[in-house]
Amino acid sequence: MSSTSRNWLGAIAAVVVIGCLATVAIVASRPQPSIADTPGGPIRVNANLDQCGKGWADSQGGRISFAVTNSSLAGMEVYLENASTGAVYAELERLGSGATANFDVALGNGRYRFACLGDDSPATAGPTVTISGARAGAKTTPGVLPVTANELYPAAKSYSAWVVARLSVLRTKAERLEASIAARNPARAKLNWLDARDQYEQLGAAYGAFGDLDTAINGEPANGTTDATDPSLTGFRRIEYLLWARKPLADALKPARQLVVNIQTLRTTFAATRFDPLDVGLRAHEILEDAVQNELNGGVSDRSGTALATVAANVRGTQQVLSTLTGILTSRGYDVAATDAVLQRALLLADSYRDGAGRWQRLSHLSTSQHEELDSVFDQAVEDLAPIAAICDVRRAANS
Repeated sequence: MSSTSRNWLGAIAAVVVIGCLATVAIVASRPQPSIADTPGGPIRVNANLDQCGKGWADSQGGRISFAVTNSSLAGMEVYLENASTGAVYAELERLGSGATANFDVALGNGRYRFACLGDDSPATAGPTVTISGARAGAKTTPGVLPVTANELYPAAKSYSAWVVARLSVLRTKAERLEASIAARNPARAKLNWLDARDQYEQLGAAYGAFGDLDTAINGEPANGTTDATDPSLTGFRRIEYLLWARKPLADALKPARQLVVNIQTLRTTFAATRFDPLDVGLRAHEILEDAVQNELNGGVSDRSGTALATVAANVRGTQQVLSTLTGILTSRGYDVAATDAVLQRALLLADSYRDGAGRWQRLSHLSTSQHEELDSVFDQAVEDLAPIAAICDVRRAANS
């Protein structure tokens, strides 16, 4: 992983901004102590729609500590931004009434201001503070130019078209599964089940738009039940249970036919659904985060022993999402190539546990060192992807 990727991680993962000085300062708003106060104490700034940014009037360049207090009666978002370009250096989300959040940034020469955004009010800009005389060559916190909805729309449209095309492929694979079950061929049915489910697992960024059909197609057993005891379980998990528990193959024919129907319905409805552009950036991180929690950490059942196949499919799905966002991310300093390399390493590692006949090793059969390697590589991938949702969050512009 490159140092650039590590710097982005420091910005997102820490409530206190600056894991290092070359970090984008996108932070949460829970009150926290500053890690490095400005000499004489942090600069205390008021966050209020009437007096946004009051308290900051002059600064030297370099590392600066702020203590921002929401003095309004409602929650608020607060940005520290470049007054000329609108690039954001720090973001406090959901700063509650009366709460104070501390953060540090390293600022170079330029014009800066705070912007205060109430839930139902226009964004208000504070006074502009000019910094000059900053030390040449000093590391500074880079700003992130806000992403607009118009920028995200082409990415969402491209991804949505890809999903529609893949749903057609998925339907064909599900029909093959149904046919192999009807032909009473359990070995072929298991291979076709895995082939179809892997196709579905690559579509993770769109699950939020699938609605109840996602549950019908790929839902897990209800809380307190298992795949053997949940009478309402359908889709891939129901068929998996019937195939690998060696139940009569005829029992799997009805759910297989319904799976084909549900996939066709999903393709028709999704093609007419407006895919939320914000989901593209959000899911870029969540797909693998869920894979680590549910598959690698045993959060879901794995009767077929194909958890690593699911994880590999999730990596491929993440790569597709990332490809639609490359232009937006690279223009804002995110190291897409470094993340691509980590994802490719994760994919190759997962695929290494499949033999030439397409059989996957069960996670329970791996050694401790093999588990540790998987955890390390996939945790790194999740960390590198974490900033994308914050970068692709559409922000309101402040009134000058």
